[in-house]
Amino acid sequence: MHRNILTKREYEVFSLLVRNHSTKEIAREFGISDKTVRNHISNVIQKLGVNDRAGAVIELLKLKEISLSE
Repeated sequence: MHRNILTKREYEVFSLLVRNHSTKEIAREFGISDKTVRNHISNVIQKLGVNDRAGAVIELLKLKEISLSE
């Protein structure tokens, strides 16, 4: 797996997002605030030039940055 686009934390956040974890659950998992999780998500959306989380997930799957089977 190539992690060229995402930071380590962005990768971790999206790995949990694709497993249907909520923002609050992700924040708890990493001991960070909900806002920080949302910032990571927003950063990825901007990097990829997509409109929302779903678009980011689809693009990351296409780029093989994340996978559904991890």
